[in-house]
Amino acid sequence: MHALSPLLSGFVPIWAISAAGYAVGRTGLLGPHAESVLGRFVFNVAMPAALFTTIAGTPLDAFVNTSMIAFAAGTALACLLGFAVSRWVFGRRLPDQAIGGMAAGYVNSANLGIPVAVQILGDASFVAPVLLFQVLLVTPVILTVLDAGTGGGAGRRREGGAARLLLVPLRTPVILGAVLGCAVSAGGWRLPAALGHSVGLLGGAGVPTALLTLGMSLHGRPPANGAAFRAEVGATVLIKTLVQPLAALAVGGLVLHLPAHQLFAVVVLSALPSAQNVFIYARQYDLSTALARDAVMLSTLLSMVSLSAAAWALGPAPA
Repeated sequence: MHALSPLLSGFVPIWAISAAGYAVGRTGLLGPHAESVLGRFVFNVAMPAALFTTIAGTPLDAFVNTSMIAFAAGTALACLLGFAVSRWVFGRRLPDQAIGGMAAGYVNSANLGIPVAVQILGDASFVAPVLLFQVLLVTPVILTVLDAGTGGGAGRRREGGAARLLLVPLRTPVILGAVLGCAVSAGGWRLPAALGHSVGLLGGAGVPTALLTLGMSLHGRPPANGAAFRAEVGATVLIKTLVQPLAALAVGGLVLHLPAHQLFAVVVLSALPSAQNVFIYARQYDLSTALARDAVMLSTLLSMVSLSAAAWALGPAPA
């Protein structure tokens, strides 16, 4: 448990900003529509800017990494289990199944992955391929399912047809920001300094605003309860904090025979909690945010245990 103390430094901002959001929601400081407006700001403006900045500055060959096979396998299994549990055990609709799958397997690599990697692994380089994998492969699948199940999300005309699904990347700012970032990275281009700094500042507002919005959602509505809902949250969080890292460990250790340091990195990053993006996507597509909200908060608490266990079992011995 030698990594527990530095590990706390990565989690404190999440708890502190979420608590500030709760206080803002409780006092009504920003008005009755603030949560909705801030959620749309994150999804449509800040998050695309953050993804563009991150990916544009990351060589795409970072994605080519043998250890990513183990991470991808754990992610795929967790997402599919979350989707299956939501569909066949709790009878949720297609878009809610997508949220269930995302909550079970989409890790918080953006704002928690980097400090955790630095503190526990001593190297944040593995976060880049994880981020690319989630943004370029997992996110488009999730958003396409959400789009198909809801007809386009909040405030959009709901009409069917394959053409609408084919245009999802062009009218979804999150995916568009990632695609533009890939183009800039592949071309070896750089934005003018002033413009790049401006986009970076805008993207920097994404994580704190998302956490603030998440905290605001904890106030002002009756908590979802009932045995079925608690079981669904419990199953989702169990998949996220236990099944996903164990699956990555099995594939990385037994199938790929990864070196010890790579296996350690795969398991640690697989054990990260659910990303707050799950909550933002659920809100953007007019879905119930109860499962996303509770899964993010509970997995963030429990991942302290799973991350510490991974550090104790697989990490280097303390000096």
